[in-house]
Amino acid sequence: MSGGEEPPAPPEEGCVRLVMMGDIVGKPGVRIACRAVNWLRTALHADLIVANAENAADGSGLRCDQYRKLTQAGIDGITLGDHVFRKREIVDILAAERNIVRPVNLPPTAPGATHMLLRTARGIPVAVLCALGRIFMPPNDCPFRRVPQELDRIPTEVKIRLLDFHAEATSDMQMMGRYLDGKISAVLGTHTHVATADQQILPGGTAFQCDVGMTGPFEGILGRKIAPVLDNVLTGLPVPFQVSTKDVRLNATWFDADATTGLCRAIGRIAIAETELPG
Repeated sequence: MSGGEEPPAPPEEGCVRLVMMGDIVGKPGVRIACRAVNWLRTALHADLIVANAENAADGSGLRCDQYRKLTQAGIDGITLGDHVFRKREIVDILAAERNIVRPVNLPPTAPGATHMLLRTARGIPVAVLCALGRIFMPPNDCPFRRVPQELDRIPTEVKIRLLDFHAEATSDMQMMGRYLDGKISAVLGTHTHVATADQQILPGGTAFQCDVGMTGPFEGILGRKIAPVLDNVLTGLPVPFQVSTKDVRLNATWFDADATTGLCRAIGRIAIAETELPG
C-alpha cells in the first residue's frame, strides 16, 4: 500500500474490524471507493465499511445516484459533514434510509438520522454517528454536548461505537478524542482531506486519528484542479473549482474493536492508489 502500512493480519477472535474511508471527492473518489470494497473485505478482512461521502458530488455534497452506487457496491454506512445539504435531493434519502447519517449537532429539526445501527455478517451491532467541529466551521450546536447525548440514545447492548468527527482544527479533534476516551470505540476525523500519521489507541481504549484523509484525485489541491484554485487565490475573482481526475487514491483507517467491551485492540492506516487495486 502506497505510503500506508502493510495489510494487517485478520482481527483477533472476538473482535470486529471496521474500515473508515476518508472524504470521497467527486466521480474519481466514488469510482475508487466502489472498486476498493472487495479488496477491503478480502485483503483487509473488513467486517464493516463506512465512508464519509459529503464531497462526492462535484466536490461538494452527495447526490442520490452516488449514494446508491456506494451502498450497492457494498459500503455499509455513509456519514456526511458541513456540505450535508449542498445537493437538496439527498434530503429524501436522509429521510428514508437508515444507513446514512447527518451531523448530530445540526438543528434538531434538520432532516436525517443522527446515528445508524449496522450489523456485521455475524450479527454484531455497531453504532455510527458524525458531528461537526466548532473551530473555523459554520456555527452549530456544541459537539461536546450533543455527542454524549446521542451516545445515551444508543442501546446499551451496542458496545462498538464510531464517531466521524468532521472538524477543521486538530485541537478540536484531539479534544474530542480525549473527551470520549474509554466511552466509545473510535473517534476518527474527516474534513481536511489530509491524512495524519497520529493513529493510536488512547489510554482508555479508544481508537483515535485526527484525520483519515481523502479518497479521490491527489493531483490537485484537496481534490480540485490546481489552476482554478490558484487563480482564485491570486486574483480574488470567483472561479469554479472543478474536481481533478489524476492520481486517484484511497485513504482510510481500520480498527479492531472488542465485541464484548467495544474498546479498540488495534488500528492502522490505509493508503492505496487506484492502479494498485486488483482487477
